[in-house]
Amino acid sequence: MPVFKGFLKTQQLQNQLASRRNRLYRLAYAWCNDAAISDDLTQEAMTKALRHCRQLKDPEKLDQWLNGILINCWRDHHRARKEHENIDDYCFSDDDSPEKQMVISDQRQRIRAAIARLPESQRLVVTLVDIDGASYTEVAKSLGIPIGTVMSRLCRARKALMNRLEDLKQVNAVVNAPYLRRIK
Repeated sequence: MPVFKGFLKTQQLQNQLASRRNRLYRLAYAWCNDAAISDDLTQEAMTKALRHCRQLKDPEKLDQWLNGILINCWRDHHRARKEHENIDDYCFSDDDSPEKQMVISDQRQRIRAAIARLPESQRLVVTLVDIDGASYTEVAKSLGIPIGTVMSRLCRARKALMNRLEDLKQVNAVVNAPYLRRIK
């Protein structure tokens, strides 16, 4: 019977990992801006998680544990290839005009470029907190750094992004303003 219980735990872990795959992929994509590499990093992280599932002591901290594994996979990849870029796209709603879609697409590209120019330490923190929604404590534990370091890196990253993206505020005001449409 103990083998069966272990199987159930492994099966439950597989189900939980499957439900978190998209989140891990989005994080990986935010770090490298390459679909193939993101998929490889996600697969590698999930494989390592399954292989080392006995190391997870607290099932409540699965997301934090997975973040740590994904971060290590990213660092290994980065060391091997010395590549990096950033962030994922979301679909446009059908209600958006082509002009608005173009502006939004341009903004996303500029945000990606701004995040890509951040130092890796700041890029990891800002994507984990602002894109993934992880808490400061989770990020600190995942990266193995003090919470104060997370806060200072996040502050520096946000300031740098605000400075680089200052002109987007004006564009947003124009895009979101009501406009007249000619009807024939």
